[in-house]
Amino acid sequence: MAFDLEVFFIEGDSIDTIRSMMNDTDVLPEPAEEAKHRSRTLCAQIKSSCKAEPNGSILFSEFMRQALYSPNLGYYSGGLQKFGASGDFVTAPEISPLFSQCLARQVVDVLKSVDNPVVLEFGAGSGVMAAELLIELERLESLPEQYLIMELSAELQQRQLETISKTAAHLQERVVWLDVLPDELFNGVVIANEVLDAMPVECFRKMGGNVEVMMIGTESDAFTTEYKKAGATVVNRIKTIESRLQESRQVSLPEGYCSEYNPSIMPWLASIYRVLNRGLVLLIDYGYPVAEYYHEERKTGTLMCHYQHRAHTNPLWYPGLQDITAFVDFTDVACSAAEAGFDIRGYTTQAAFLMASGLDELHQLHLTDDPKQQIMLAQQIKTLTLPSEMGERFKVMGLTKNFDETLRGFALLDHRNRL
Repeated sequence: MAFDLEVFFIEGDSIDTIRSMMNDTDVLPEPAEEAKHRSRTLCAQIKSSCKAEPNGSILFSEFMRQALYSPNLGYYSGGLQKFGASGDFVTAPEISPLFSQCLARQVVDVLKSVDNPVVLEFGAGSGVMAAELLIELERLESLPEQYLIMELSAELQQRQLETISKTAAHLQERVVWLDVLPDELFNGVVIANEVLDAMPVECFRKMGGNVEVMMIGTESDAFTTEYKKAGATVVNRIKTIESRLQESRQVSLPEGYCSEYNPSIMPWLASIYRVLNRGLVLLIDYGYPVAEYYHEERKTGTLMCHYQHRAHTNPLWYPGLQDITAFVDFTDVACSAAEAGFDIRGYTTQAAFLMASGLDELHQLHLTDDPKQQIMLAQQIKTLTLPSEMGERFKVMGLTKNFDETLRGFALLDHRNRL
């Protein structure tokens, strides 16, 4: 759930060079003793999982799941400050309210077109986007009947409640927190901003003509990584990836190539399709189409870790205290969505989506005669839209079910042909 500097580029220094520069955890700030203690407790839990397996190791995806989501101990379920300047990364809604206000323009078009509209946000982070969206939807006279937040972390639920009660207290009664998807079908909009990148991934490599999968084990009370021959599920998934690569650029993954894939995307999208009766799903994250994701320059993968606004590539460093993320393969997302039953209605850059959703108009609406305020707004817009910032690194994908209305966010630029 983070974005960081040079790792997004393949120009100049190679990805391998950049990743090697970011692999030194000695430069990271030392965690507090209390945080270290919680990490050690989580490590003991993960080591027990390893020892419970016949071969003494677990898939990397299971390690990542526990490191991020173990109740009370995982990165997202513990009590650490994660978002904003005092956390580990900054998300677009925290950079500027303009982001959520633009998003609201697209949301409004759907809410006005369906009966009994609902908004469902996955992983609402600090709650900033939920609060800003509700305020803007109220201004546009299009409040949903309910604003649902799917959040497994009790600590984050509390933080979101505090944010909403502070900035949009009069709308708080519309907000409902969930830890499972609704039983009943609903109409409206589902939003997942920087959610896919935090889903546990499987790490693999091509070696000796075989597909191998990364396993996490223990040795002398420390975690170890080892690649082992993959089973049929992983092998078939890599065959699918290579088939898509051959369709796009007539190449296969070379010997020694390491990367990852998201094994959860298909069941996750299928679960949303089952509960959405009519409406739109907006997915916002950093990633690439398959040909760019598995580019020869990315032969060590896209897995990154984030701690106090520093990026590195060692996921075994103090589990539970750092974010672990991977880029999103949007071709895989589109194929999985289509298989689930969704219509793929748009795929564009964050910059193009925001511009098509009224960013210029909103900028003018917020401008005052205060030079400091003008500079601040200009800087926020640059961060959200410049190619060297978030503008092209982040993509937006629109999926619909039983909804054929025009989607304004994709009217300026639509890159579905690149998927």
